[in-house]
Amino acid sequence: MAKINVKQTNVTILQINETDYISLTDIAKYKTTDSFIVVCNWMRNRNTIEYLGIWETLYNPDFKPIEFDRFRKDAGLNAFTMSPQKWIDTTNARGIIPKHIMCLS
Repeated sequence: MAKINVKQTNVTILQINETDYISLTDIAKYKTTDSFIVVCNWMRNRNTIEYLGIWETLYNPDFKPIEFDRFRKDAGLNAFTMSPQKWIDTTNARGIIPKHIMCLS
Protein backbone atom coordinates (compact mmCIF):
# COMPACT_ATOMS: atom_id res chain seq x y z
CA MET A 1 0.00 0.00 0.00
CA ALA A 2 1.51 3.27 -1.12
CA LYS A 3 0.58 6.85 -0.24
CA ILE A 4 0.82 10.05 -2.19
CA ASN A 5 0.42 13.54 -0.81
CA VAL A 6 -2.09 15.78 -2.56
CA LYS A 7 -2.75 19.28 -1.19
CA GLN A 8 -1.37 18.32 2.23
CA THR A 9 -3.61 15.21 2.32
CA ASN A 10 -2.24 11.67 2.31
CA VAL A 11 -4.06 9.53 -0.26
CA THR A 12 -3.72 5.75 -0.18
CA ILE A 13 -3.03 3.80 -3.37
CA LEU A 14 -3.78 0.10 -3.07
CA GLN A 15 -2.73 -2.49 -5.64
CA ILE A 16 -4.94 -5.56 -6.12
CA ASN A 17 -4.13 -8.04 -8.90
CA GLU A 18 -1.82 -5.53 -10.58
CA THR A 19 -4.58 -2.89 -10.64
CA ASP A 20 -4.20 0.39 -8.75
CA TYR A 21 -7.06 1.71 -6.62
CA ILE A 22 -7.11 5.19 -5.15
CA SER A 23 -8.91 5.94 -1.88
CA LEU A 24 -11.99 8.12 -2.27
CA THR A 25 -12.21 8.24 1.52
CA ASP A 26 -8.77 9.85 1.74
CA ILE A 27 -9.64 12.34 -0.98
CA ALA A 28 -12.92 13.21 0.78
CA LYS A 29 -11.01 13.85 4.02
CA TYR A 30 -9.59 16.93 2.32
CA LYS A 31 -13.05 18.53 2.72
CA THR A 32 -14.32 17.04 6.01
CA THR A 33 -13.76 14.35 8.60
CA ASP A 34 -17.13 12.79 7.66
CA SER A 35 -15.77 11.36 4.43
CA PHE A 36 -18.50 8.73 3.95
CA ILE A 37 -21.11 11.48 3.54
CA VAL A 38 -18.89 13.24 0.98
CA VAL A 39 -18.50 10.02 -1.03
CA CYS A 40 -22.25 9.28 -0.90
CA ASN A 41 -23.09 12.83 -2.00
CA TRP A 42 -20.58 12.54 -4.85
CA MET A 43 -22.26 9.29 -5.89
CA ARG A 44 -25.66 11.02 -6.05
CA ASN A 45 -24.44 13.22 -8.91
CA ARG A 46 -25.69 12.30 -12.39
CA ASN A 47 -22.23 12.85 -13.94
CA THR A 48 -20.65 10.52 -11.36
CA ILE A 49 -23.20 7.77 -12.02
CA GLU A 50 -22.68 8.12 -15.77
CA TYR A 51 -18.89 7.97 -15.37
CA LEU A 52 -19.07 4.89 -13.12
CA GLY A 53 -21.51 3.21 -15.50
CA ILE A 54 -19.35 3.88 -18.56
CA TRP A 55 -16.26 2.56 -16.75
CA GLU A 56 -18.07 -0.61 -15.68
CA THR A 57 -19.51 -1.12 -19.16
CA LEU A 58 -16.03 -0.95 -20.67
CA TYR A 59 -14.14 -3.05 -18.12
CA ASN A 60 -16.65 -5.29 -16.33
CA PRO A 61 -18.38 -8.00 -18.38
CA ASP A 62 -20.59 -8.87 -15.36
CA PHE A 63 -21.95 -5.33 -15.00
CA LYS A 64 -25.77 -5.06 -15.02
CA PRO A 65 -26.67 -2.26 -17.47
CA ILE A 66 -30.42 -2.33 -16.82
CA GLU A 67 -29.90 -1.56 -13.13
CA PHE A 68 -27.42 1.15 -14.13
CA ASP A 69 -30.05 2.74 -16.40
CA ARG A 70 -32.45 2.98 -13.43
CA PHE A 71 -29.82 4.78 -11.38
CA ARG A 72 -28.87 7.05 -14.28
CA LYS A 73 -32.52 8.08 -14.70
CA ASP A 74 -32.88 9.00 -11.02
CA ALA A 75 -29.41 10.45 -10.33
CA GLY A 76 -29.44 14.07 -9.27
CA LEU A 77 -33.05 14.05 -8.07
CA ASN A 78 -33.63 15.21 -4.49
CA ALA A 79 -34.85 11.78 -3.35
CA PHE A 80 -31.99 9.86 -5.00
CA THR A 81 -29.49 8.28 -2.62
CA MET A 82 -26.44 6.17 -3.38
CA SER A 83 -23.68 4.46 -1.46
CA PRO A 84 -20.72 2.42 -2.66
CA GLN A 85 -22.30 -0.79 -1.31
CA LYS A 86 -25.67 -0.09 -2.95
CA TRP A 87 -23.93 0.57 -6.28
CA ILE A 88 -21.96 -2.69 -6.07
CA ASP A 89 -24.84 -4.86 -4.86
CA THR A 90 -27.28 -3.61 -7.48
CA THR A 91 -25.06 -3.36 -10.57
CA ASN A 92 -22.39 -5.97 -9.80
CA ALA A 93 -19.79 -3.20 -10.10
CA ARG A 94 -16.14 -3.94 -9.44
CA GLY A 95 -14.49 -0.55 -9.90
CA ILE A 96 -15.18 0.40 -6.29
CA ILE A 97 -14.13 -1.52 -3.17
CA PRO A 98 -16.43 -0.43 -0.33
CA LYS A 99 -14.28 -1.58 2.60
CA HIS A 100 -11.73 1.07 1.76
CA ILE A 101 -14.00 3.09 -0.54
CA MET A 102 -11.38 2.78 -3.22
CA CYS A 103 -11.85 3.48 -6.93
CA LEU A 104 -9.81 2.37 -9.88
CA SER A 105 -7.35 5.01 -10.87
